[in-house]
Amino acid sequence: MQNPNSIEAVQSLLARQNYVCDRALATVAFLALKLGRPLFLEGEPGTGKTEIAKALAKGLNRRLIRLQCYEGLDAASAVYEWNFPAQMIAIRTAEAEGNADRDTLQRDLFGADYLIERPLLQAMRPDEHGAPVLLIDEIDRTDEPFEAFLLEALSDYQVTIPELGPIVAPEPPIVILTSNRTREVHDALKRRCLYHWVDYPDFEREIDILHARVPEAAEALSREVVAFVQRLRTEDLFKKPGVAETVDWAKCLLALDVIGLSPQVIADTLGAILKYQDDIQRLQGTEAKRLLDEVRAELAPA
Repeated sequence: MQNPNSIEAVQSLLARQNYVCDRALATVAFLALKLGRPLFLEGEPGTGKTEIAKALAKGLNRRLIRLQCYEGLDAASAVYEWNFPAQMIAIRTAEAEGNADRDTLQRDLFGADYLIERPLLQAMRPDEHGAPVLLIDEIDRTDEPFEAFLLEALSDYQVTIPELGPIVAPEPPIVILTSNRTREVHDALKRRCLYHWVDYPDFEREIDILHARVPEAAEALSREVVAFVQRLRTEDLFKKPGVAETVDWAKCLLALDVIGLSPQVIADTLGAILKYQDDIQRLQGTEAKRLLDEVRAELAPA
């Protein structure tokens, strides 16, 4: 499928994948596709940064290649590895058969048959459906040496394997990087990308997201759920609930056949929206009732 030719087309494409996108995010996504630039999405966890890559890949009928970042990730793990056990078997087999010609053996051992391709190398390979979507998820979890390595990959869309030389992508992949801002990512990497801060949605857009992701939820329950979660985000919590938690909570409530919130229901299901015990304890007792009363007062018709 061809890339969308307008901002509205991007919104429509994402909407067909049940991803509700505001115009600002649709604009930067459109520009990233139009200009062939990586897209850097930064924001709180659970605000849909990873999901937009999945929605784009599905909507464009492209392969999604995900590189999940972590502390200690190095270039070799992200690009390629040699299949050492298979290479050792090949060496021993060649020696046993008397075919241990060094030059031929070396050429065979460092060929495609023994190369294990990791996400960055996979993204540089041609694909019959078009350039894949490369998701570099939570880049803030890595360290500066890996960021420096990414500069070559994102500038020239190529990676270098010492035994094989540079491998250049015939068509640049669609690159999306995400960060939860647990640390600052270096400016040199950000400058190669189009940047967008993904914030928590406003009330109406979060309602739209819930309708798209949990369409079976009743309107009254959806409004209470969204209003309560948005009220929680104003509290002094260690970890504020994201949109992902809103969706999860609504699904949990439906599984329990809940038709409306109550202090007891909230207490029973807090683990769906809060992930730290200190935050959960804060909402125990009368605190949940107080917040629910405030939410219902806000939702009440004037």
